[in-house]
Amino acid sequence: MGPEAHNLEVFFFPFLAPGHMIPAVDMARLFASRGVKATVVTTRGNASLVQPAIDWANKSGRHMRLLLMPFPSSEAGLPEGCENVASVPAELQFKFMITSTPLLRDPLERLIREHQPDCIISDGFFPWTADVALGFGIPRIVFDGTNFFSNCVTHSLQYHAPSERLAEGETTFVVPGLPHRIELLKTQTPDMRAMPEAADFLRQLEESELRSFGMVVNSFYELEPEYADHYRNAMGRKAWHVGPVSLCREDTADEATRGAESSIDVADCLNWLDSKKPSSVLYVSFGSISLFTSVQLREIALALEASNLPFIWVVRDFGDSAGHEEEWLPEGFRNKVSENNSGLVIRGWAPQVLILNHGAVGAFVTHCGWNSCLEAISAGVPLVTWPLSGEQFYNERQMTEVLQIGTAVGAGAWTRRAEERELIKAEQIEKVVSRVIGGGEEAEGKRRKARELARRARRAMEEGGSSYSDMDRLIDELIEERRKIANQSVGDK
Repeated sequence: MGPEAHNLEVFFFPFLAPGHMIPAVDMARLFASRGVKATVVTTRGNASLVQPAIDWANKSGRHMRLLLMPFPSSEAGLPEGCENVASVPAELQFKFMITSTPLLRDPLERLIREHQPDCIISDGFFPWTADVALGFGIPRIVFDGTNFFSNCVTHSLQYHAPSERLAEGETTFVVPGLPHRIELLKTQTPDMRAMPEAADFLRQLEESELRSFGMVVNSFYELEPEYADHYRNAMGRKAWHVGPVSLCREDTADEATRGAESSIDVADCLNWLDSKKPSSVLYVSFGSISLFTSVQLREIALALEASNLPFIWVVRDFGDSAGHEEEWLPEGFRNKVSENNSGLVIRGWAPQVLILNHGAVGAFVTHCGWNSCLEAISAGVPLVTWPLSGEQFYNERQMTEVLQIGTAVGAGAWTRRAEERELIKAEQIEKVVSRVIGGGEEAEGKRRKARELARRARRAMEEGGSSYSDMDRLIDELIEERRKIANQSVGDK
């Protein structure tokens, strides 16, 4: 980039959840690599999640900094220290999103007033930041952490409401107006009529996006060209694709600073993987905030045992799933795994990108959060899809039907409550896993497609690639917007 980029300062203000903060910091690093002064803004309780990555970037000669603000826990009616969705009890997470985070408006405005950034890239879950940016006369860009495909599906469902037009007894519908025929079960979408607060919040997100400068997307054009074009042309929205942002990491040590401190020694984990055959290991993880009942965890354990595959299983250390292991692990499971050196059970945080990029990993059982999907794509790893809520069922359709790199385990109901989910039995899990990681034609076909997408992902991030070039365009537009604002200010005087 030209010298003007070195005078451009951008605030990055991610939602307070690991799945939002980690890609936002990666994106900030990419901006910093082009000479932009990239400032990450978050609360004091979240500093440890992002500081190591920022320190590493600064060692590499990039200009990044971290600005911290207090989180008003008592004012929000939350226990002290609950500053991240991952630490908030499940029943309080929606309250955290819609009533607690707007309390950060005053601290954010003080930081903008003091540091005078040229732009703010804020999370889609902070719709109020559009008004903040307008008040300061600077552009606000939305980062919502998903992809073009799910944004197109969400918009179609909000606009057409096809599930509400189903006749009695009908259970499936086609999402209208998309480049592909995408069919969903009614139970795989949230019933907004039963969640008026959530429906109102979604309307706020939509209105906020329309008042913003545009949206930045952690994706690459070659992955979903029809949906990038549909979003920009048919929907008339402004957007830039700049991903996969996880590819900004320089080496293993750099990747190890991504996210929270690992609950397993990274070297031990990689050494264990080194001992396994190529494409033989099953990686199982459902993100940083998803929960399962003890009964479902036991079925997963039984499936892993029956598969006879080496595995890495990440179990979130919170809620029901953090109960005593004897409640959900089959008798003798730990001893058998230890004696045979056949698996790792990680309670807490795992170095996911490092694991996925190891040649021993052959498949990934995932909840279909977008970060996990894109990290698997970037590593060339096929998927066993097990969506739970959010936009995850839409991502599943993209992985299984559009890209054809995944196989569904059979989850049929959208819900955030673990106790309301249908039980997926061990036999079904093991059957699907064997199809994806086995040596047959179906498994090999998915593996080839995943590896080709990984090659395209790397190419997109290289100089001249689609994401590299789109970031150039975005920075140029921000420089031009700053020039317009400066000229307007002179004219007003």
